[in-house]
Amino acid sequence: MSRHLEADERIVRAEALHGGSTAEMRRLTIGARDGGTRDLVLRTFVDTEHAEDWLNREAGALTLLTGSGVPAPGLVGVDPTGAQCEHPSLLMTHLAGRVVLDDEGLEARVPLLARQLVAIHALRPAERPREYVALTTADTVVTPKGADAAAWAAAIDVIRQPAPPYEGRFLHRDFHPGNVLFDVPPARPTDARITGVVDWAATSWGPADLDVAHCSTHLALLHGPAWGLRFAEAYEEAGGVLAAAASERLYWRVRDGLACSEEARSVSQPWREAGRTELTTRAVEGRLDAYVTALMDALG
Repeated sequence: MSRHLEADERIVRAEALHGGSTAEMRRLTIGARDGGTRDLVLRTFVDTEHAEDWLNREAGALTLLTGSGVPAPGLVGVDPTGAQCEHPSLLMTHLAGRVVLDDEGLEARVPLLARQLVAIHALRPAERPREYVALTTADTVVTPKGADAAAWAAAIDVIRQPAPPYEGRFLHRDFHPGNVLFDVPPARPTDARITGVVDWAATSWGPADLDVAHCSTHLALLHGPAWGLRFAEAYEEAGGVLAAAASERLYWRVRDGLACSEEARSVSQPWREAGRTELTTRAVEGRLDAYVTALMDALG
């Protein structure tokens, strides 16, 4: 850590950041002898099997994104094996803004999210990241208690089919409101603007539909199924291109929705810590059921 600081700098404050589910995040205030300060963010993986892989991928992504126009942190240093730090870690610049998970102002934020994702998908790196990895299988889906059994059975049958052909795009792979920072004027929530996109550890190459599906699922769980359905429309309105056939769109959106069935508890915990205390695991499972059923009604 110290080797990434100037000779006259030292850490004067460390503050835990909440909201992450896979890593510990700390905001470090760095002070210089002249009284000036700057902030960095330390991302640390503890007891995580894939830490080295994730940190190498994130370091590569942050390097690629430098100068791209996408508001991402700048890479300061990375220790993927924990050789210098106590645990595998990555040090990056701190971005202004905050995660916004409230319902208020959502109508204005959704188009911003869509435009930002279109910009990410427009990137054409000289070296492609690895191909995407599916997050669930038909045999690992956990149907929520009390769910619409017929709708879920039909949805599971959808992902038993081979993945549709697609045109590859640069994917964030974990793009959702919890990984986007906003500046929201207190008196004018409709004037929100995006100040940063974080958590690039799962960067992949794959169909744009997959990133859209992931954000759609999170919007459905955070704000209700209608917002999950709305996001794909907003993405196209922003100039994004999705699969032409309804059956192909259904495949990607159902695949991501069903993947969340296995992690409703871990997904919802950071939301409750951020103040959305009503989003209990049971409440999230209920919204997931409603969303999957709505997908099958709308696209099935």
